Amino acid sequence: MASVLRYLKAEAAPAYTPAMTQDPVLFALDATREFGEKVALHLGLPLSPQEEHGFEDGEHKARPLANVRGRDVFVVQSLHADAAQSVNDKLCRLLFFIGALKDASAASVTAIVPYLAYARKDQKSKPRDPVTTRYVARMFEAVGTDRVVTLDVHNLAAFQNAFRCATDHLRADGLFVDHFVPLLVRQEAVVVSPDAGGIKRGERFRQRLAAALGRPVAAAFAEKHRSGDVLSGELIVGDVRGRCAIILDDLIGTGSTIARTVKACRSLGATSVYAAASHGLFVGDAPQLLADEALTGIVVTDSVPPCRLGEGKARAKLIVLSCAPLFAEAIRRIHEGGSIVDLLEG
Repeated sequence: MASVLRYLKAEAAPAYTPAMTQDPVLFALDATREFGEKVALHLGLPLSPQEEHGFEDGEHKARPLANVRGRDVFVVQSLHADAAQSVNDKLCRLLFFIGALKDASAASVTAIVPYLAYARKDQKSKPRDPVTTRYVARMFEAVGTDRVVTLDVHNLAAFQNAFRCATDHLRADGLFVDHFVPLLVRQEAVVVSPDAGGIKRGERFRQRLAAALGRPVAAAFAEKHRSGDVLSGELIVGDVRGRCAIILDDLIGTGSTIARTVKACRSLGATSVYAAASHGLFVGDAPQLLADEALTGIVVTDSVPPCRLGEGKARAKLIVLSCAPLFAEAIRRIHEGGSIVDLLEG
């Protein structure tokens, strides 16, 4: 009987997981090292060393220089182009490094990807179009990625359906609320989605902003039609007159969508207009379009460094909020088995 009781107690005991008894191991590839250092600072952990080496023929290799056997490993790499590396360069380097970590017997590997490339190509818009989001997901899975954590993807449902490995989707709306509340103490506000597809994103932010202000916040959305690379549509559904308009989007690319919405809001009597987006890519004519005096300010996170904006009127309007603390807390909770939902709703 005693032996049976000992057996039952052993069966009921939680499984021993060595990775949980040690701190997580954190890497940041060279292209995203500055952001990785911010994450490490908030975690109170050092960045682990790695070697990254390029060859004359354009090939490269990366390997961890720390022991990762049996450890929970987190790798930071934001997948945006810069002057040194293309999107594809960064994606390949991240995938190869994850593969090396799995070969080195890491217990789990989580990709921390503040900006996820190809997330906008999530469906077929023309015959025989690629669904690149799904292909990227398969590449992460092929090298053994256990989890992908990112911020404000273009289409959440498409992102979640593309990956078969675990995913966590963080949101920047809490950062934006904290920024805008002091500015709106004496102003009425309206949250404007620049197209119908972003209404759900805008509504979530509007509700959170209204709760923080303790009073109602209006909602509106802009008409948007795209034919090739040409945007059209001037209609605003909702009342913006006499209000501070906050145009909320997941990213700012060329700035054409924002510029069109700013113009429409001002023409309908908005007293001030801000653009808020999680990712500031600022490609093409964005520096010129966003320099328009009708746009009061631009607020983005540091998921993408605003390296393309340069000096000038647009850059003078720019406020960059750090999402590194958000990712640091997500890493902590993933490693310790905490709740990401509570993080987003808190």
